Amino acid sequence: MLQGKKILLGITGSIAAYKSIFLVRLLVKSGAEVKVIMTPSSKDFVSSLTLSTLSHHPVLIDLFDEQSWSNHVELGRWADIMVIAPLSCNTLAKMANGQCDNLLLAVYLSATCPVVVAPAMDEDMWHHTATKANLKKLESYGNKIIPVGKGELASGLYGDGRMAEPEQIIEYITVNFFLTSRLANKKAIVTAGPTYEAIDPVRFIGNHSSGKMGIAIAKELYRRGAEVTLIMGPASTEFSANGINLVRVTSADDMYNACLGLFEKADLAVMSAAVADYTPVTRADQKIKKKEDHFNLELTKTKDILKSLGEKKKQGQVLVGFALETSNEKEHALDKLAKKNADMIVLNSLNDKGAGFGHDTNKVTIFSREGEEIKFDTKTKDEVAKDIVDTIIRLHYA
Repeated sequence: MLQGKKILLGITGSIAAYKSIFLVRLLVKSGAEVKVIMTPSSKDFVSSLTLSTLSHHPVLIDLFDEQSWSNHVELGRWADIMVIAPLSCNTLAKMANGQCDNLLLAVYLSATCPVVVAPAMDEDMWHHTATKANLKKLESYGNKIIPVGKGELASGLYGDGRMAEPEQIIEYITVNFFLTSRLANKKAIVTAGPTYEAIDPVRFIGNHSSGKMGIAIAKELYRRGAEVTLIMGPASTEFSANGINLVRVTSADDMYNACLGLFEKADLAVMSAAVADYTPVTRADQKIKKKEDHFNLELTKTKDILKSLGEKKKQGQVLVGFALETSNEKEHALDKLAKKNADMIVLNSLNDKGAGFGHDTNKVTIFSREGEEIKFDTKTKDEVAKDIVDTIIRLHYA
């Protein structure tokens, strides 16, 4: 998404400046062209040599340097976006009040591109009335502010004021400035993770789903402008909502009720969760003791979420299902596509290396109601999510 984009990165005097090294590296890796401006005080925290090596451009620092003096206006016009990360309390105050005593501030005041800042400071400074007033001023000028995080601070305290992580900064600028919102005003629901079917208060029937594929799809739909609700089973994968509505469920019945409650108003549903096919007929109220040599457990089918949504699907709604198979993969996927009244089935086979549960990669084939069979190579789950969403958009929202 950042391929060919021109990013101007400003770095100020903060201990969080070390994160700018990783930010430059990730931006360049994403295909962006990056130029860096440092305030004189930031040199105490990070090396200009490191940043120039990673960005493949000279780092500019001094306002009255012969080269940079002629560049302060040009740079603000060259960039697609200016990102100041970290933004110190001192530079924040200067920006809010229009001061111009270094090159970074001169470029900021000359910039015709959008400006995004990622503050970093100690908790007491962050919550100070003057800081809040300066942030409001900065926002009133049209600048965007990436929220700070909570965590361990340079002072040794724990609290608000940590600069957003480089990945979060890239996510913010990508979503807010560089994505075409093809799914704007569309409501999407995504399911992810396993379900746990209780046997007794401590035991359950489950599976090894991590929820990573569903999380990646939810994030990609959000990036494309959709209003996303992620219905997530008890997966161990951590997830920060960050604009996505999160509904936590445990059992197949919980997930069924959550999906049916949201589907009527949804434009798009992607059912990527690994929902249990069977659940115990009865659940013991107390822990079952190991007394007998053999133990019989009576199971009954769970409600078929994809089929139920397919039966309720209205014109204009798009329904995407997943099929995890170990044999006759294509046959089973096409059968599911027809019987469940889905618009697409995403097939993964456990016979493919790097696919299925427990991997950061996946390999999928998409079957569409229009008769297409689209095969993809093994990719990271984030890249697979992009392929899936690209296909949804091409077939239904182009």
